Amino acid sequence: MLGMEEIEARVLRTLEEKVDPGHAALVVVDVQNDFCHWEGALAKRGEDVSDIQAMVPNLLRLIDRAREEKVPIVFVQMVSSPWTISPVALERRLRFQREYRMSCQEGSWGAEFYQVRPQPGEVVVVKHRHSAFVDTDLELILRSRGIKTLIMTGVATNVCVESTARDGFMKDFYIVFVSDGAACTSREAHQATLRNIENHYGAVVTVQEVMTAWAKKKAAAPQVAAS
Repeated sequence: MLGMEEIEARVLRTLEEKVDPGHAALVVVDVQNDFCHWEGALAKRGEDVSDIQAMVPNLLRLIDRAREEKVPIVFVQMVSSPWTISPVALERRLRFQREYRMSCQEGSWGAEFYQVRPQPGEVVVVKHRHSAFVDTDLELILRSRGIKTLIMTGVATNVCVESTARDGFMKDFYIVFVSDGAACTSREAHQATLRNIENHYGAVVTVQEVMTAWAKKKAAAPQVAAS
């Protein structure tokens, strides 16, 4: 049995260690038309999606850089249908809406990705609940790739991104939550999630801090001399 000294020796302490492309994955949660577009379901319910739209260019920069660094990217996609909506979920929604209108309905424009586009070979995990770990193959995918750290981004900060981050922490993944790579319709709720993550579940960083950590890792790597 490992003693505390051996366990401590295995701990990833720095951001550079945590986001190492060899064992980190970028998780992009629910960046879809119904949650991000002005014509999407969220905006049509009267929610202000301007902060979400302002965040997306930051996220696109991070995705592009992750591809350059060969960091695996997992795109999470919410899909709803009459087969997956439960009375519990419906009751919660009906408390806020007189008539339930399904977001991200299977096969709809609203369920399609907003500006982000998975490339061939990149994983798309379809989910039906807030957390991308609930009744999906996300954990199997991550364990199979030897992933230790989840770099969390997407929509909405305080709902599906936070739910997935919490479950990831409970499953012993390091959580690196990107403050300007996630957004929701309430700045107060966004900040509350960031405080909660920092205090209990992981590290809160910026897009630039992640990219700088990758650059430092690359600079420190041994250079292979040309033959």
